[in-house]
Amino acid sequence: MALFGFFSKDKKESLDKGLEKTKENIFTKLGKAVVGKSRVDEDVLDELEEVLITSDVGVETTIKIIRRIEERVAQDKYMNVAELDSILREEIGKLLAENNTQDLTDFTTPEDHKPHVILVVGVNGVGKTTTIGKLAAQYKRKGKKVVLGAADTFRAAAVDQLMLWGERVGVPVVSHGMNTDPASVAFDAVKQAQDQQADVVIIDTAGRLHTKVNLMNELTKIKRVIQKFVPEAPHEILLVLDGSTGQNAFIQAREFTKATEVTALAITKLDGTAKGGVVIGISDQFRIPVKYIGVGEKIDDLQVFNKMEFVDSLFKKR
Repeated sequence: MALFGFFSKDKKESLDKGLEKTKENIFTKLGKAVVGKSRVDEDVLDELEEVLITSDVGVETTIKIIRRIEERVAQDKYMNVAELDSILREEIGKLLAENNTQDLTDFTTPEDHKPHVILVVGVNGVGKTTTIGKLAAQYKRKGKKVVLGAADTFRAAAVDQLMLWGERVGVPVVSHGMNTDPASVAFDAVKQAQDQQADVVIIDTAGRLHTKVNLMNELTKIKRVIQKFVPEAPHEILLVLDGSTGQNAFIQAREFTKATEVTALAITKLDGTAKGGVVIGISDQFRIPVKYIGVGEKIDDLQVFNKMEFVDSLFKKR
């Protein structure tokens, strides 16, 4: 029986397919680590440590997982290698649960304020603008009125791409074109959203880490101008990371969290990569909720992240 019944069959299949290469990577390496072994000993744990690190779980998180398994081995005195899959699954599930973040069941926004203002940050090439387009589509399906703001004005492709997504989804995009003031775009986007009584306004921001100081100044200016209309805005700062880059995603998360108060994460491009373990490490190390994951190119392949559903899929045998 499924642990979380609210996941549709199609979404589960999409998640399973998207994590296929990561699963294959982990289980192939894990199989080699325990071949010829009957019990979990120090050698098996050393091999397991290497499996997790090379699957981009990250060194600190891997050490944490290994220590927990060592404690269970010491407590049980004897542990069969056949149990290792289920024990690893349990410990990773517990680790993710300790993040104390609430699992979403769908694409929803708070009902106590309008508009809900989301600033989206991330370097070029991570799928930031595409994620915004898919988010807009998902919100619109739920009957939400959405406005987009093209405030990544330093890259012409970003503005054009967001305009195309607006046309595709059928939501308005506020744009001043390239090389214009990002804060001015954000101001007009929030003003339009408020005037039209929109539920959500999603603002794309500059896709570069030129320096933390400049990034911080730019985002501070955007916040200051939108607060003229919505004093508590932004309600969310969503950092988009490319899961296929593995440890580079850790570095980007570290730099952006230094530069601004990131409140949620979207980890994209998990399909086609064996580096899906990065979700576990980033969730554990940064204690920022992973809110969305991208497991394919279709709009429905941007999914709300559910910790146990992710772990279930990751350890589901073929």
